[in-house]
Amino acid sequence: QVQLVESGGGLVQAGGSLRLNCTVSGRTFSTYAMGWFRQAPGKEREFVATIDITSGADYADSVKGRFTISRDNAKNTVYLQMDSLKPEDTAVYYCAASSINSFYLRRAPSTNSWGQGTQVTVSS
Repeated sequence: QVQLVESGGGLVQAGGSLRLNCTVSGRTFSTYAMGWFRQAPGKEREFVATIDITSGADYADSVKGRFTISRDNAKNTVYLQMDSLKPEDTAVYYCAASSINSFYLRRAPSTNSWGQGTQVTVSS
C-alpha cells in the first residue's frame, strides 16, 4: 500500500486555472498507474483522468482539452493542471493509485489506494 497526499485545491473564478498535486509515499511510484476522480455534492464519484506508467493519459469527455494530467517519477508526484474551469467542475478531487494498471484504476476503483481529497470551488 502507498499513501497519497493531495494539495493545490482552492477557490477560483470561472475561466481560471488551478493545479492539483498528489505526492505518493514509497519507492515504487513509477510502477503505479495514477489518476484523479472527483465527487460533487449529491453526486457519485466520477472519473476525471488517468496516467499509466508510460505516461499515456486518458480523460473524461467533460474535461478533455481543459485538464492535463502528468507525472514526475523523480518527485513521486502526479499533477492535474486544470484550465478554463467551469462552475460544474466544483467538487472534491481525489488522487488514486493502482498497482495493476490504468484500466483497473478507472474501472475497479475499490482496488485503488486513495488520498484524502482536496476541495475545488469554481465561482461563476
